[in-house]
Amino acid sequence: MDLYDRTWQGQPLGGDEYVLCADEETQLQALSRRHRDLPAAPGRIRRTEFEYRRGSTLAYLTAYDPHAARVLGRTAPTTGIAPFEQLVEQVMSSEPYASAARVFWIVDNGSSHQGPHAVLRMRSTWPTARLVHLPVHASWLNQIEIFSSIVQRKVIKPGDFDELTERLLAFQDRYNTTTTEPFNWHYGRKSLDRLLERLTLHEPLAA
Repeated sequence: MDLYDRTWQGQPLGGDEYVLCADEETQLQALSRRHRDLPAAPGRIRRTEFEYRRGSTLAYLTAYDPHAARVLGRTAPTTGIAPFEQLVEQVMSSEPYASAARVFWIVDNGSSHQGPHAVLRMRSTWPTARLVHLPVHASWLNQIEIFSSIVQRKVIKPGDFDELTERLLAFQDRYNTTTTEPFNWHYGRKSLDRLLERLTLHEPLAA
């Protein structure tokens, strides 16, 4: 929460320090329908063909800058340590992150970047990168989830396309070109503290 407010351990971030939210969407599949959809018309809802041909599945790995409203991403056959490291290399090799003093990566506890070994691996390869894990079951605090929901609505559903990679990356480019405002995020440290306090009140008393 502090990183979204551009602070870390009580100190404000400098102009050459950045925050990124990262995640992977898995098992995305292209579906090519036998007939094209019929758009909605007066007195008729949109009609979607039920017969389709399945394409290959892939993973979409993304990093979102919550202060610049910028997305960098790539596709891979599957998730894992290697695909995630390729995303990190793609981002950390591009400006302004390549010249940054520090780049904080907010991630969940997925196997691609889980635990202290992932923190050390990131630091040894990219000395200016800092991996910050969310608490378990708290991926909803990661702003990349908002972008992922947009991708699901705008790109994946309803599925009727052949080249999923081209579709994803084209949308990513369009998003970066047309979106200039970050997400309107107001959930800060105080909001989280209040939630935790309410949860504590509902805990049963120890026997």
